Amino acid sequence: MNLLTLSDESAISLGSRLGRERSLVLIGAVVAVAAVTAVGGIVGWVGLIIPHVARRLFGANATYALPAAILTGGIFVLVCDTVARALLGGEIPLGVLTSFLGALGFALLMMHTGLRLRP
Repeated sequence: MNLLTLSDESAISLGSRLGRERSLVLIGAVVAVAAVTAVGGIVGWVGLIIPHVARRLFGANATYALPAAILTGGIFVLVCDTVARALLGGEIPLGVLTSFLGALGFALLMMHTGLRLRP
């Protein structure tokens, strides 16, 4: 994943086969998103905001950012589901709450530029 962030010339010179690796990453992402959407339904802002938050917190290195995005996304959905079920009077759809918190998180992410927690 880190090689794919380099320029094409640099990645090829380091032994990467770009066409094959890009195709594998794309197919893996499509299959994973399709499986999660089939099981959990559409929860829009998680896939849009959480990877950017993880990159902002843990840096661009995929070794840290990818697991951080997975854990952060799971925690975000768990918190939203808990709030939707317990704290509000009637249960609201999870997608509504994640959209509201995701839009708020997006606005905060765009306003703050210096947040880093690199290991």
